[in-house]
Amino acid sequence: MNTVRTFVLLTALTFLFIWVGGLLGGQQGMVFAFFFACIMNFVSYWFSDKIVLAMYGAKPVAESEVPELYSIVRELCHKAGLPLPKIYMIPTEAPNAFATGRNPEHAVVVVTEGIMQILNRAELAGVLGHELAHVKHRDILISSIAATIAGAISMLANMARWGLMFGGGRDRDEDRQGNPLALLLALILVPIAAMLIQLAVSRSREFDADEAGAKIDGHPEHLASALQKLESTRKQIPFQGANPSTAHLFIVNPLSGDFLMSLFSTHPPTKERVERLLKMRKA
Repeated sequence: MNTVRTFVLLTALTFLFIWVGGLLGGQQGMVFAFFFACIMNFVSYWFSDKIVLAMYGAKPVAESEVPELYSIVRELCHKAGLPLPKIYMIPTEAPNAFATGRNPEHAVVVVTEGIMQILNRAELAGVLGHELAHVKHRDILISSIAATIAGAISMLANMARWGLMFGGGRDRDEDRQGNPLALLLALILVPIAAMLIQLAVSRSREFDADEAGAKIDGHPEHLASALQKLESTRKQIPFQGANPSTAHLFIVNPLSGDFLMSLFSTHPPTKERVERLLKMRKA
């Protein structure tokens, strides 16, 4: 169901893109904006692992330093049919984890020092199963596609707004027969709608990774327990320096915020994730 939802959301982004391109008028501006967005996201896709690892000061850890962590990852990779990823650690007490890399052969699993301190072996296996599910599903590719289309929509909307305000664009008399204020409002709201759809894609992938990760580990209750601990500790030990552009990577949102922030969260509510996982256990 979440896979279908992801497809529907990506289709909606595509239609928004085409619609804004039509408002801009002419194929040249649309092609330029889309090409530029593709370049940005192509670079991000191929080098995202290096960028985010450097951003958070993550360092590779040897098996001799964290033998239990390697043991868990190796066991889960065997179950999932995945190659062993590189393992990095972020020197922060904030408990969290994420996976990055463009494909399973270039995957990196990252944990913080804090998560190693608060989770037991079973809970850590649940978290790592979730991250390996992201690797197996190539979720970074899906996120890159969503980001490409959403970015292109924002660029086109900006170009169309300036064109509307300064009288640019082709066939203006024919194209602008509607209310210009209503059109301007639409061009302001469309990028927001694109961002919300992009966030919805991210939330759908989190549900999928929860389910697939629990199946890899074989114990949905382990991930459910880990998520409850991480959510509780997240509020007590905030992730200093967390970047909103990378928030979707982490297993729980590293950003702290109020109700308004939760509306724009890249993650579904932890309570709902836990409930779904516990239903899997009863099934």
